[in-house]
Amino acid sequence: MRNTFQRYPRFLLTVIAILLPILASHAAPQSPAELFGFQPGDDYKLASYEQMETYYRQLAAESDRVQIREIGETPLGRTLYVLTISSEENLRNLERYRSISEQLARARIDTETAEQLAGEGKAVVWIDAGLHATELAHGQMATLLAHRVATEESAEMKAIRDNVILLLMPIMNPDGLEIVRKWYESQLDTPFEQTSPPELYHHYVGHDNNRDFFMNNMPESKAVAQVIYNEWYPQIIYDQHQSSPGYARIVIPPYSDPLNPLIHPGVMTGLNEIGSAMGNRFALNKMPGAISDAGYSMWWNGGMRTVPYFHNMLGILTETGHSSPSPKFYDPKIFPKTIAARANPSAIGIEVDEELSGVPDARVDYSYPWPGGESHFSEPVKFMITGSIAVLRAASDSSLKWQTNIYRMGRDAIAEGETGIRSYVIAADQPNHDEARNLVNLLHEGGIEIDRASKPFRANGNRYAEGSYIISAAQAFRPYIVDLLEKQTYPDTRLDPAGSIKPPYDIAGWTLPLQMDVTVDYLEDVIDVDAKRLSGSAPVPAGTIRGNADFGYALSHVTNASIKAVNRLMASGENVAWASESFRAGRTTMSAGTFVIESGDQTADKVTALASELGLDFTGLSSEPSIATSRLRLPEVGMYKSYVASMDEGWTRWVIEDYEFDLVSLSDDDIRSGDLSGLDAIIMPHPDGQVLFKDKVGSILTGYSQGSMPDEYTGGIGLEGAYALQSFVSSGGTMLTFGNAAEFAIEQFGLPVRNIVGSASAENFSIPGSLIRISVDTSDVLGYGMSAETAANFVKGATFDSLSQTGCADDLLNQRYCIEVTRGGKSMKTFDESVLFDSIVNYAEEELLMSGWAEGEEFIAGKSAVVRVPHGDGEVIIFGFRPQFRGQSRGTYKLIFNALLNATIEDGQP
Repeated sequence: MRNTFQRYPRFLLTVIAILLPILASHAAPQSPAELFGFQPGDDYKLASYEQMETYYRQLAAESDRVQIREIGETPLGRTLYVLTISSEENLRNLERYRSISEQLARARIDTETAEQLAGEGKAVVWIDAGLHATELAHGQMATLLAHRVATEESAEMKAIRDNVILLLMPIMNPDGLEIVRKWYESQLDTPFEQTSPPELYHHYVGHDNNRDFFMNNMPESKAVAQVIYNEWYPQIIYDQHQSSPGYARIVIPPYSDPLNPLIHPGVMTGLNEIGSAMGNRFALNKMPGAISDAGYSMWWNGGMRTVPYFHNMLGILTETGHSSPSPKFYDPKIFPKTIAARANPSAIGIEVDEELSGVPDARVDYSYPWPGGESHFSEPVKFMITGSIAVLRAASDSSLKWQTNIYRMGRDAIAEGETGIRSYVIAADQPNHDEARNLVNLLHEGGIEIDRASKPFRANGNRYAEGSYIISAAQAFRPYIVDLLEKQTYPDTRLDPAGSIKPPYDIAGWTLPLQMDVTVDYLEDVIDVDAKRLSGSAPVPAGTIRGNADFGYALSHVTNASIKAVNRLMASGENVAWASESFRAGRTTMSAGTFVIESGDQTADKVTALASELGLDFTGLSSEPSIATSRLRLPEVGMYKSYVASMDEGWTRWVIEDYEFDLVSLSDDDIRSGDLSGLDAIIMPHPDGQVLFKDKVGSILTGYSQGSMPDEYTGGIGLEGAYALQSFVSSGGTMLTFGNAAEFAIEQFGLPVRNIVGSASAENFSIPGSLIRISVDTSDVLGYGMSAETAANFVKGATFDSLSQTGCADDLLNQRYCIEVTRGGKSMKTFDESVLFDSIVNYAEEELLMSGWAEGEEFIAGKSAVVRVPHGDGEVIIFGFRPQFRGQSRGTYKLIFNALLNATIEDGQP
């Protein structure tokens, strides 16, 4: 008898063809190890972003519990992804659950409806990894977490999938992952295996990518904000990092004081509850080393975990130890045994104090101390997965509670917004209308409900133009509105009145209208006008072009957008100048610094396009203005880019590129070569690495020492480079210094200025990150277009005055700046005050602190904040604050732009 196959070959082949896809669809998805060829967490191994992309796409294709979508693109063109992981049934009804989450978070529904929706809905949890790229374990871990949540068939995981919708962003900084991975692999088995790359691990902002979550300057931040605050509204957000204390394994909630009073107490208590669940899971799994209250406070806004607080969401940060794939031994002999030693880590050093060192004592915030020893890359991976499952389990067990809580906190916020300040109005026709729109956009990206007036209206005695923006305080995310639009008052954290205030984690004040020089009116009335709810970006109303333009056009210098416009015009060959004094154009008075654009064959078309795109108003000039003007050209700008990567360099590069200046980065070799003659201006950004170099300028002058990095990245610019920079300035160039780069220029060029607070003790003077009032000489070219009074973002900044006449004992200063005078019949050397410096910006005499905290502000009151120091045929412009700080301080951008444009004016021009 023939076998069955021989008798029914076609029938069986048909059945097999039908069944194979069905069987394949139910086969277990491939694990990361099967695709990568190693287990994530194996020592010395790192998966690339390309491998991860392939894995996540494959997992989504193989599992009907996983969906993948693209949410954006990085500065270097890599795709950003979010995975949605839940049960098959939940994914089939995803939009329904998203809508429920939005309605509960927005809290515009009544209590009965909210209770019904919470009963139907699912807890939404966001987990991310890979933000800080030198912290390598969390990016690798995410592949294992995705696979486990999608495939594990335990009762616990089934309940998690049924009750929770997980939004997993596996890599938040793909560019950085590749930068660090390639560096690590290139240095493996060399003395430099544990070093960091000689470049920022985010193309522009490095570590500050976790300081950009209310400005959303970077595309990654913007993409994340869209998902969290405008689409899914997760009740719990878990942000993974790797900077735990060396004696511990992982930092978990509760966090440290101070607590921002705008954060709902339900957020604080909810965090503590989840922190307890995490600590409990670590303890029961015999994983010692979880510590809380480890310095990460709940005051500051702007980070991935902190912005959620102001949206009634639970923002969780963990900092897990051991960030490298290389094994490491943690010697318990140098652990701080006591809380006192932990607070004074300098007491623990090479010479071990047995009274202070050893395995730490168990305490309430560190109940299960880690004994130290050898550690492998798999251990932080295990901690992160365990912590993630603990968070998902807490969300699953109390899904109804978390959904109800976010609704109740939202209702409380709405109620608070119905008293006191009830409306915020941002006028559309204010001088800095471009930055007003930027402020509106970043608030909208953060989930704020904003109305745009459909016609002019009056409120509180003021008249507002059509297109002005109205923000009601009575909305669920009111804490976010208040925190960004009103001033911060950092609390007095002293336990002892004679003690010191605890410095803020990061910064103390950030009020955006002050930083951006935007007027926001705070009204105690509800604004009831014809308005339309903003959806998407704020529209740019087309600018106007008025008057006869036979000669050309006048463009106000007030907006930052005007700089972008004239740079485009000059790049396309148009003739642009600025006016050295005010003048009349028809019925309009144009201030000093106004741009004058001569008409050419295609100028009208270009001006029309710029007016439309940037919302700028141009005034026609029938004849050449009868005042002095100075011809400008697009400057050739160089900026020092140290191998000791500087976030200030990255932020500055982003600003300069965004406003379309020609920019070239200068390495140590470029500067040492001495050929800088093709540049008009050189920017020396604030140098990072002060702790590493134990001084303020070491990373510029000496760089990495021999043997600490591969030879090609060591040595800094050296004296040879310092001389090249000095020669560049002496020959007519312009140098700008930000932050501690001022000390470099003063020391190496022998400038006759000093930083008054450079050696002040922290007990007497400390402004670690606050907004300080400044006055600007708007008649000076550097002050063109500026407000006469605005805010400076002062982060451990400086103030300057001239050296005393004793400085003339220095041969270099004597030669350049000193003159011989006769006083009381005696001949003596003294500084020639006419060549010392011009003070363009001063700190205010009174009421210096605008937002945040300042100790000893009297030391800078009335003193110079920005000075111009002549040096040979050129000049050094020294900033005592960083005018581009994190892309926030838009109100002081023009100080940079004006200095760069002024550097192109040739000698002899008016």
